Amino acid sequence: MSIRILLADDHRILREGLRSLLAQQADITVVGEASDGETAVALARELRPDIVIMDVVMHGLGGVEATRQIRTELRDTKVIGLSMHSDRRFVSEMLRAGALGYLVKDSAFEELNLAVRTVMEGRPYLSAAITGSLVEDFVRQSCAQERQETPMQMLTSREQEVLRLLADGKRVKEIAHQLNISAKTVESHRQNIMDKLEIHSTIELTRYALREGLTSI
Repeated sequence: MSIRILLADDHRILREGLRSLLAQQADITVVGEASDGETAVALARELRPDIVIMDVVMHGLGGVEATRQIRTELRDTKVIGLSMHSDRRFVSEMLRAGALGYLVKDSAFEELNLAVRTVMEGRPYLSAAITGSLVEDFVRQSCAQERQETPMQMLTSREQEVLRLLADGKRVKEIAHQLNISAKTVESHRQNIMDKLEIHSTIELTRYALREGLTSI
């Protein structure tokens, strides 16, 4: 089954380059291109792609707001942020808007290809170039908060272990095999974790694990 991708970037030459590279993948189809956020949202509504590769900074409606609108209306469409900016502010804004992946534009195509496939599986993908600064930000915010009892203390040691593996991008079956427990038990632990932490998505679990120092991705 083909992965249907919408490209959104205000530089035509970059879109054409990405389209050419993606076309070399037998299971990927570029279904549309947008040069601004408004067009990206409109085309996403019309074409309902599997993934939107979204430039963060564009004229008019920016990538962050376009991502927020797409993710609000089209829950099955995933977004990968693609930007020249590795500053944690841009990364954090895109993740809060609902992006599941983030790459810098000087990444190799192989990394974009990997990001597409990772995100298609519902797992987050963050470029190695920005992971360090993102972790730094979470650590700084954590240190700035007053020391108090945290929801983390509500998790059992096994739940913390499952949380760490989920945040590392492991699948349920992989976790079950590694911990020598059933996939059903892993699913139960994951639900308990999300209930206790009041978290509703894998990317939020990853953010929480980063803040708590359980993973560095």
